[in-house]
Amino acid sequence: MLRGARLLRMAVTVLLVGLSGASAQDIGVAQSQIVVLDTEKVFSATILGRSIADDLADKVRALAAENQRITEELEAEEKELTEKRKTISAEEFRKLADAFDEKVQRIRVEQDAKQRELQALRDRERQSFLDSIAPILSAIAREHGAVVVLERRNVLLSAGRIDITEEAIEKINIALDYDGTGGATPAPAEGQDAPAANE
Repeated sequence: MLRGARLLRMAVTVLLVGLSGASAQDIGVAQSQIVVLDTEKVFSATILGRSIADDLADKVRALAAENQRITEELEAEEKELTEKRKTISAEEFRKLADAFDEKVQRIRVEQDAKQRELQALRDRERQSFLDSIAPILSAIAREHGAVVVLERRNVLLSAGRIDITEEAIEKINIALDYDGTGGATPAPAEGQDAPAANE
C-alpha cells in the first residue's frame, strides 16, 4: 500500500500545464503559478478512486481467506500425518514427512507470488487512476494560472487558496463517466485538450 501511495504522489509532484485557454483572471479564481493537491484524499474521496480501492480490498480479503483455508487444511494434514506415525515404519513416515514439507514450501512460494502480484496490481491501478485524472488536473491548474502542481505532503507550508484538492474531487466526479467495470471515460473537454501529466 505504501509503495502504491508513493508512486501516486511522485507522479504528480510536478505537473506541467499549458497556459493556453481561459486565464485565472477571466474566470475569477485564485491565481498562482503553483498549486497543491492531496492525491491520497483525491483517491479516497472520488467515485473512481473508491471503486478501485473497494475492488482491491475485495481481492485482499479473498487472498486472506484463501490463505486461511490453506492453513487449516495443512494443519489438518499435519495432524493426520502425526497420527500415522504411530502405525507406520520410520522410513515410510520420513518419506511422507518430506513430501509434506515440500508441499508446504511450494504453497508458500505460490501464495507469496500472489501477494506480490496483488501489490503490483495496486500500483498499476493507482497509476491508471492518475492517468485518468491528469487532463482534469491540468485544466484546473490552467484555470488558476498555474504551471506546476505539487503533492500536498511534499509542501511544508502553503496558503489554503492554492490547494485544489476539493475542487479536483468535485470536478473529477463530474467529469469522469464511471462505467462500473473498473474503467472511466473523461467527459468531452471544451476547447483545447489538456496535456497529460509527466511521469
